[in-house]
Amino acid sequence: MLKPLLQPNPNHSIDVIRALKKILRPLVNFFISSGITYPVLSELLKEIYVEVAENEFKLSNKKQTDSRIHFITGVHRKDVKRLRNQAIPEIEYSTSSLSALLISRWLGDPNFSDENGPRPLPRLAKQGGNNSFESLVVSVNKDIRSRAILDEWLNMNIVTLDEDNFVHLNQAAFIPQQGDEEKAWFFGENLHDHIAASVHNMKNEQPPLLERAVYYDELSESSVEELMELSEKTGMETLIKINNKALELQKNDKNKTNNRHRIRLGVYFFHNKEDNSDKSS
Repeated sequence: MLKPLLQPNPNHSIDVIRALKKILRPLVNFFISSGITYPVLSELLKEIYVEVAENEFKLSNKKQTDSRIHFITGVHRKDVKRLRNQAIPEIEYSTSSLSALLISRWLGDPNFSDENGPRPLPRLAKQGGNNSFESLVVSVNKDIRSRAILDEWLNMNIVTLDEDNFVHLNQAAFIPQQGDEEKAWFFGENLHDHIAASVHNMKNEQPPLLERAVYYDELSESSVEELMELSEKTGMETLIKINNKALELQKNDKNKTNNRHRIRLGVYFFHNKEDNSDKSS
C-alpha cells in the first residue's frame, strides 16, 4: 500500500510527541553505541535550540533578545547568553562532499560514462585526455591531486585499479563501505534533508514536498529478500537517472543569476522482525 502524506492537526501535540519518540529511538541507540552520552546531547540541543531561534524565529523589525530566545525555547537565560556570545566553529566535510561530487560527475558526465553506466577511466590525463580519472578530479577541484583521491578511494573500496592502469568505479559507491568520515557526512546530510522535507509537510507549508513510503508487514524472510533486491535495482536506476538530468541542468544553469537552489532525492530500504517493543513505541 502507498502511504499518503500526513495532514495532522498542529494542536495535537501528543501525536507529535509520540512521533518524536519513534524518531529518537534509533538515534539514541546510535548515540549510546557511539559513546555520545545524555549530557553531551543535552548541551548540543541547547546550542541548536538557541541557533535555530536566533536565525529562524526572528520578529520582523525587532532585534532578537536573550529573553525572547529563552521564552520560545525554554533554554535557561544564562545558557542563552553564553551560547549567543561564543564562536561556534564551522565543521567542514570537504573530503566527503568532494567524493559525492566526483561520483555524481562520473555517473552522469558523458566524458566519463555512457548508456551502460560509468566507464573505466585511464588513471592519467596523458593516457586518456579529458576522459581520464585525473581529468575527472580536475573538473571538480583543481587543488587536490588525483593520486590522493585515488589512494583514499582504493582504501575505501570505492574504486579498483586494474593492471592496465584503468580506474573502475564500484557501482555501490553511493553507500560508503568504510570510513567514518564518509558515513557521518552522508548520515547527517541525508537525514537532515529527509527530516526537513517531513517537517515542511507537517507544518502544511506549500507546495507539499515528495515524501512517500511503501509499507507491508506479515512477510516471510524470502519475500523481504526479493523486495530488497528489487528496491536496490530500481532505486539505483532512479538515482542515476535523476543524477544525469540534474548534472545536465546544472551545466545549463551555471551562468544564471538565480542558481542558488539545491535538491536531494533519497532512497532507503529498511526491514526487521517486528516484536512487541516495535509496536509499543
